[in-house]
Amino acid sequence: MKEIRNLILVGPMGSGKSAVGRQLARALRRPFIDCDSELEKRTGVDIPLIFEKEGEAGFRARERELIAELVARQGVVLSTGGGAILLDENRQRLREGGIVIYLETSIEQQLKRVRQGERRPLLAGAPDLEGRLIELMTRRAPLYAEVAALTVRTDGHRVREVVDQILKQLPSD
Repeated sequence: MKEIRNLILVGPMGSGKSAVGRQLARALRRPFIDCDSELEKRTGVDIPLIFEKEGEAGFRARERELIAELVARQGVVLSTGGGAILLDENRQRLREGGIVIYLETSIEQQLKRVRQGERRPLLAGAPDLEGRLIELMTRRAPLYAEVAALTVRTDGHRVREVVDQILKQLPSD
C-alpha cells in the first residue's frame, strides 16, 4: 500500500495556516489538524494560559511532543504554530513527516491579521507590535525557508487562491 504523505503548513502568525489548512484538507478530502487547537483540546486550557503557567519553554516542550506524534500519521493536513520551527528536532521531524509548505507573509499583512496580539502570548503587551513581528520574523524566516519544500506567498490572496497555488505545486507522486 502506498504511503499518503502529510501536508504540513508552516509560517508566521497571521499567515493563514489554519484557514488554508482547513480548505486544503477539504479539497483533498483529508483530515485537518491544527497543532495549537489540538494542544488546547488535550490540555483543556488555551495557549496563553500554558505560556502564563509554564512559559515559552514549557509550551515548546508540549508542542515538540505533539508534533512528533502528529507527523507519524499518514495523509493529514497539519497546521503548525508559528514557532514550531524553532527547535532543530521539530524541523527535522517536519521535513521527514511530509511535504512542508511555507506560507510566506509580509509584516504588513501580519499586522492586519493579528490585531493587537489577541490570544498571542508572544505579542501580548508588546508596545511596538510591528517591531515585535519584525524581531520574530528576522529569526524565523530563514528557518521556515530551510524546512519548506514549497513556498507560497499569501499577501493579497484569498484563502481559496492560496489553496489553488498549493494544489498546482504539489508533486503528483
